[in-house]
Amino acid sequence: MGSRNPNGTVQVTEFILIGFQLPRPIALFLSSLLLVVFFFTLAGNLTIITLVSVDQRLQTTMYFFLCNLSSLEIFFVLRVIPKMLVNLVSLRKSITFLACVIQCYSYFFLGSCEIILIAVMAFDRYIAICHPLHYTIIMNGRVCVNLILGCWIGAFMNNLGPMILLSQLSFCGSNVIDHFFCDYAPVIKLSCNDVEILLALEAILSALMLLSSLCVTLVSYLYIIVTVLSMQARGSRRKTFSTCASHLTVASIFYGSAIFMYSLPSQGRSRDVQKGVAVLTAVVTPLRNPFIYTLRNEKIKDAF
Repeated sequence: MGSRNPNGTVQVTEFILIGFQLPRPIALFLSSLLLVVFFFTLAGNLTIITLVSVDQRLQTTMYFFLCNLSSLEIFFVLRVIPKMLVNLVSLRKSITFLACVIQCYSYFFLGSCEIILIAVMAFDRYIAICHPLHYTIIMNGRVCVNLILGCWIGAFMNNLGPMILLSQLSFCGSNVIDHFFCDYAPVIKLSCNDVEILLALEAILSALMLLSSLCVTLVSYLYIIVTVLSMQARGSRRKTFSTCASHLTVASIFYGSAIFMYSLPSQGRSRDVQKGVAVLTAVVTPLRNPFIYTLRNEKIKDAF
């Protein structure tokens, strides 16, 4: 659907998200499964936020960052899953141009914020383990709030330029997006403008943010591993490393899927494979994180 420009071309005003083309019974089954995942994701992350809020033993820097991670996961699924549910059960899988731009921006904004937050959490574990005597001085309340503000502002600024340019593009051809949400590259490739520069800009910004966050995380854990191995008592090693095992698990899966989706060349990968990895990032990861942090964390289990 679109409006006709003065020059006779039709300007696209809405897109069709074809997602996964499945028989209707399977689509209905997956929508039911996705609805269950949606509610468990909300419940799991809200539980973490509630426990940290009401239990004074958990009101520390580490759990402050964990609360922010859970909040990001909640916002993430609220932006992606409801539209997926509608498209699975509806015969008309349309989304307006404005809604598409907003979904695209919010997806990358929240993802970028989570990338930065994972690096911040790794840095927090580095200070706690490698400089325990100075931990409360370095990671005081003001520093923690500033770090969270830095996550949000950095993610906002990193994605603002590409999204402004996206909103200015003209779409006068096909309006079918081969994805289940408005991903940046599939959307701008439908434009009748020259978008090679925009694709390169987004790739550079994504790579810089991802690689800088990955470097901070790797360096932090390198120092943590060296510090842990230098401990004399084996029990102390196990107890110390267990405090960051959950975060390391989440970071490994997150970075792996993000690098696969946005940093490695897409040639040779089928669109279904890319959509499958996107499902892992947008649907499975927000559900998995609360269980990783609760099942591996004795303090949260005690509070629960």
